[in-house]
Amino acid sequence: MRHLVTIAKGTLLLTLSLLAHCGERPDMEFQKKRLYGTTASGDSVNEYTLRNSQGMEVKILDFGGVVTTLRVPDWWGHRQDVVLGYDSLQGYLSDNAYLGAIIGRYGNRIAGGRFDLDGRTYTLATNNGPNHLHGGERGFDKVIWRVDENESQPGKSLVLRYTSTDGEEGYPGELSARVAYSLTEENELRIDYEATCDSPTIVNLTNHSYFNLAGAGSGNILEHELMINADRFTPVDELLIPTGELRAVRGTPMDFRKAAAIGARIATADQQLTAAGGYDHNWVLNREGEELTLAARVLEKASGRVMEVFTTEPGLQFYSGNFLDGSAVGKGGIPYAHRYGFCLETQHFPDSPNRENFPTTVLRPGEKYTSTTVYRFSTR
Repeated sequence: MRHLVTIAKGTLLLTLSLLAHCGERPDMEFQKKRLYGTTASGDSVNEYTLRNSQGMEVKILDFGGVVTTLRVPDWWGHRQDVVLGYDSLQGYLSDNAYLGAIIGRYGNRIAGGRFDLDGRTYTLATNNGPNHLHGGERGFDKVIWRVDENESQPGKSLVLRYTSTDGEEGYPGELSARVAYSLTEENELRIDYEATCDSPTIVNLTNHSYFNLAGAGSGNILEHELMINADRFTPVDELLIPTGELRAVRGTPMDFRKAAAIGARIATADQQLTAAGGYDHNWVLNREGEELTLAARVLEKASGRVMEVFTTEPGLQFYSGNFLDGSAVGKGGIPYAHRYGFCLETQHFPDSPNRENFPTTVLRPGEKYTSTTVYRFSTR
């Protein structure tokens, strides 16, 4: 199982942890909280702001655990918001691109919306053609998470809880979840996940923030320079389901072992790029054991911003915003056009429940799912 990791000084800390229930202290005042909007059913949605003294700021909704804002200084100390999002709750309620949200129970695709577990076949929603994607019609991105004010540190961390009931979106077993976002003085965004269940199930949690280190809405991300610490990737078929092969990146457009511009090879006449309309693949990270390991590094030269991604997960989904088409009107009324943002989703591999040669995503009673991801920001 994945393990929680304590990161040394040097960064902005955003922690997502999914744990069992513990007590609350309802009289605790939570700083930097504001009413963000109200759902059609009358539920209030709040936004929480975390800041440090280094000029970093994170804003998070209790709806979907969405990261709405992430302000990061550039080389000159100017802060800009580097995640795509909306100006109002309505944008997130109708969003189908998962901007900034927690993804669960299962991030990425499951072929045919079906999997077998302990001799029984489970059928999930098919919301991506014939396949299941990102938890189904109403995944973790579309539910209201309960704020645990006993665990939260006012202005520094936010802890969210959600219980996914047995049979929700077709998944077996009840899953207890806890998510904690924290901000340190060292410019590191950390995400810790934990989950427990009362009967066998599958789980694969991630965050779906879209980044543009030049600033949200500033243009496409093709000039960002990307390094991915992986010698192999999982090629996909025409429906973006892994074939089961672990293919070497050497000699292919998937080779980001040395930093290269995202757009340098994206138009190459390659079957994998053609199938996905660009990059939308899982890389098999170079790692030993389950310790936190460097997965990727991104540089945006004009601002000097650098983002490094560390994770305990075995895989990384790099998505180049292929399906952004301008229909989503983002912050400041700016339409998010083709490739205006990229995602680096730390994960177990897509369709793992149907691939015995992939690392398992099965969780059983008495076990605890844990995972850590860190986004470290600096300038160059």
